[in-house]
Amino acid sequence: MIDWGNLPMWIWKTPSHDPTETTPPFLALASSFAVKLISLVIYINPICFSSLSLYPFLSLTIQAKMSSFLLSVLLLVFIFPHRSEGEFEQWCIADEQATDAELQAALNFSCGEGGADCSKIQENQPCYLPNTLKDHASFAFNSYYQKFKHNGASCYFNSAAMTTEKDPSYGSCHYDYTP
Repeated sequence: MIDWGNLPMWIWKTPSHDPTETTPPFLALASSFAVKLISLVIYINPICFSSLSLYPFLSLTIQAKMSSFLLSVLLLVFIFPHRSEGEFEQWCIADEQATDAELQAALNFSCGEGGADCSKIQENQPCYLPNTLKDHASFAFNSYYQKFKHNGASCYFNSAAMTTEKDPSYGSCHYDYTP
């Protein structure tokens, strides 16, 4: 049986969230997890890393099988990490803090020279209601962003917009998403 209380304290120490640190917290946490896992394998598996056996009651065969299993798991974690394209589904919507003047100017650009498809926010169309500047701007911003994001477009609109990972679609009004 493993005496968890005798593991070195640095194994369980959590990463610092010091604002001066340059490593993002999620990366520090992942690195910390990997170090903990490796340290645990080394601690549990003295057969592979030293000639001393800390577990004389276990046969060498069992210790070897334990170490192979733990090393296999460790290798799988590094060889087959969670597959991610580094991109989440994102939509572009009006920022709650934007003024009406900023929203109107950005809406005029996106529906005009920007080339967004604003036909769905016209009267008697699925995204016309609610008939507010913020809602119409959100639809236009997203239309522009989805259409041009692969050509370098951003969801900024002079600080009138922001991205969200929550689909803003509602009722019969569908906000496009382009992967």
